[in-house]
Amino acid sequence: MKSALLTGAAVLALMSFGATGALARDQIQIVGSSTVFPFSTAVAERFGQAGSFPTPVVESTGTGGGLKLFCESAGEQSPDITNASRKIKDSEIDTCVANGVTPVEIKIGFDGIVLANATAAPAFAVTLDQIVAALAKDIVVDGKVVPNTHVNWSDVDPSLPNEKIEVLGPPPTSGTRDAFVELVMAAHCPAEIKAADEKACAAIREDGAYVDSGENDNLIVQKLETNAAAVGIFGYSFLDQNSDKLKGASVDGVMPTFENIANASYPVSRSLYFYIKKEHVGAVKGIQEYAAEFTSDAAAGVDGYLADKGLIPLPEADLVAARQAAIDLTLVAKSK
Repeated sequence: MKSALLTGAAVLALMSFGATGALARDQIQIVGSSTVFPFSTAVAERFGQAGSFPTPVVESTGTGGGLKLFCESAGEQSPDITNASRKIKDSEIDTCVANGVTPVEIKIGFDGIVLANATAAPAFAVTLDQIVAALAKDIVVDGKVVPNTHVNWSDVDPSLPNEKIEVLGPPPTSGTRDAFVELVMAAHCPAEIKAADEKACAAIREDGAYVDSGENDNLIVQKLETNAAAVGIFGYSFLDQNSDKLKGASVDGVMPTFENIANASYPVSRSLYFYIKKEHVGAVKGIQEYAAEFTSDAAAGVDGYLADKGLIPLPEADLVAARQAAIDLTLVAKSK
């Protein structure tokens, strides 16, 4: 993506930095993905404990919500960094640029999107096609596209439990929801639906089978503990941190384990990122130093403290590249 000349919005944004080029605050402000939140929080705490800079403030707003706040403007009231459980969209890059914001992309590792239920509940095993048949707004019956009428899992396939389909999952603002739609719903959309309306492949049913449970994954855990028939959707790292309460479901015969996500045998995996606002580097002290901590071997390496929290590490060469991107402040490129 080519650098753009400063727009009127960009000029106004830069004026908020004042004559000294520094913001009135000295504490890094971070928003974004609930999946990346525990990793970002752990890094922020280590970073603050080192004593050179204040501990950054990290908020869980969801990927979409975080990128919206991030791209709105450059200035004291806007965040310096946003976490994301998916890659920034081209439309979001356009919004950033129009508002005088230059996003710098840092890839930090991988995560799996898991289905899980309470440890006391029976083990659950599904295929990708079965997940689509259970949650898609429309299904194919006798070659025709019709509204999804599956009530129980056994309606999808007799081998599945004779239990009501109740899946607690992330809202539309969530990067986990976006990735789930891309990797599962759209990728395994029946040909008849794709031919009629490809956008319909992304549509999840709204009749109560899928329950929008907000950005707070802890609420999903509480609901799963009290409802043995319910299934939740969230990032592997959250399953890992709640292994005393939850157990993962196998997908296409593969369990969602650290090793299976790392070697790409688990079929529902995605990359995790954070984005730096280039205009704030130098204006808010410590941004690049925070990025250096996040991408260090001690944090994001194979034996780093983030692996203990469920982050699936990048290959060493990719981690080195991420570290260098934070130094060079490499502009994120559009996908097209």
